[in-house]
Amino acid sequence: MPHLWRTSVLAIACLLATDSAHAGDVTVAVAANFAGPMARIAEGFTAATGHTVKTSAGPTGKFYSQILQGAPFEVLVAADDETPKKLIAEGHAVAGSSFTYAIGVLVLWSARPGVVDDQGAVLASGRFNKLAVANPKLAPYGAAALQVIQARGLGDAITPKLVTGESIAQTYQFVFTGNADLGFVALSQVVVPGKPVTGSFWRVPSSLHSEIRQDAVLLKAGASNPAAKALLAYLQSPAAKAVIQSHGYGG
Repeated sequence: MPHLWRTSVLAIACLLATDSAHAGDVTVAVAANFAGPMARIAEGFTAATGHTVKTSAGPTGKFYSQILQGAPFEVLVAADDETPKKLIAEGHAVAGSSFTYAIGVLVLWSARPGVVDDQGAVLASGRFNKLAVANPKLAPYGAAALQVIQARGLGDAITPKLVTGESIAQTYQFVFTGNADLGFVALSQVVVPGKPVTGSFWRVPSSLHSEIRQDAVLLKAGASNPAAKALLAYLQSPAAKAVIQSHGYGG
């Protein structure tokens, strides 16, 4: 093990061990695509430290607006890297506290087997009525979905068929319930550890859209909360990284 990595792991372990003697709680705003992994990470974090995690899941853009309006979130686990940067620049988050915890993977998904092929050719076939995407103004996965549609030269053909969800979670529900035949969602929503994959999907090549770098950041409301700092440390631990990778994220 390289010396720097060994030192980092030991530093995280020491921080978690120190904070376990003073258990508290931390309020977290988490991107909708990461709600499932965050629930598992929170369980491990509580077991390791005694701290409890109170989470709210939703679109990153909406959380940004709420934080500007004084929402008492202490940590933001975002679906992009731009929102944490803006919050730091605008004085709402702690400088130097942000880091990339995962690289998001976009998929085109149908709840029905055999509908989506492994090249995404169904997009150009026209053999669907509705295509769900997350609101690109609020959700980075939605912005990436529109980039894929444009990269395939299908904007004019597909735009009339688009159904927009407020978040990637609502987008998933549109497809799951059959209100949309297809949808661009996160791989982490489709590939869940211990559960069979439902339907059919195409893993979108990263070359077709901007990289979905997902960053976490300590917000000013949590700057003096040891539990908030401990959670960010735990999110970088081997245990948390194992959960993140098991849900299909890169990074």
